[in-house]
Amino acid sequence: MESGLDHHTARALLEWQIELGATEAIGDAPVDRYALPDKVSKAKKPAAAEPAKKPEPVDAAAVAKQAAKTAGSLVDLRAAMEAFDLCDLKRGARQLVFADGTPGARVMIIGEAPGRDEDREGKPFVGRAGQLLDRMLAAIDLDRRENVYITNVLPWRPPQNRDPKPEEIGMMKPFLEQHVALAKPEVLVVMGNISCQAVLGKRGITRLRGKWDQALNLPVIPMFHPAYLLRQPQMKRQAWADLLDLQARLRGGS
Repeated sequence: MESGLDHHTARALLEWQIELGATEAIGDAPVDRYALPDKVSKAKKPAAAEPAKKPEPVDAAAVAKQAAKTAGSLVDLRAAMEAFDLCDLKRGARQLVFADGTPGARVMIIGEAPGRDEDREGKPFVGRAGQLLDRMLAAIDLDRRENVYITNVLPWRPPQNRDPKPEEIGMMKPFLEQHVALAKPEVLVVMGNISCQAVLGKRGITRLRGKWDQALNLPVIPMFHPAYLLRQPQMKRQAWADLLDLQARLRGGS
């Protein structure tokens, strides 16, 4: 295609563009700007990435049940509980409080949750409450070093010794049930409201105490917690009656 401009006119136009600052061509072919559309379509924005899906909530009780089920011995059960990280109480406690006494004993005592002394020593029922419990047991010829096995519903101390929450009890109950199955006692003693709730599904220790019940395929007797007796010493008479009832049961009485 030949230009309609003569040589001199084209040269003059080129020199004029150079004076305006144009020093090089940016394309091999000329562009007719008047023929371009008035508006240039905007580039489409890339599709927004889908938000990351939230992880499915973990069923802590189901995880605990599976972990407890695989424990074939008390040593295995303790290791499984040590490895269980879904209970927030573990983060605030010093250590796991597993058990004390004699595995395989006829009597298994289930307390509520560790207190400050238990958290420090790693054993259930120590300190003043533990000393009172030992005296109570001795009065009916029982001793944790010979014929009593002791544990708690929860193995970790709740902050400020608050009552355990229902979800915490439900989460740790599979471990407690397996603990009883592995310890193989003849009689369960549940001390305090929390223990009654976990084992019997009932609350109201003043109404339940001294009345034999059945749970986990074993006879169960609810009793006052020694810590409660320290605060309410007038209730020791009822506690003594419950101890005598336990002794009669162990001796083959009604």
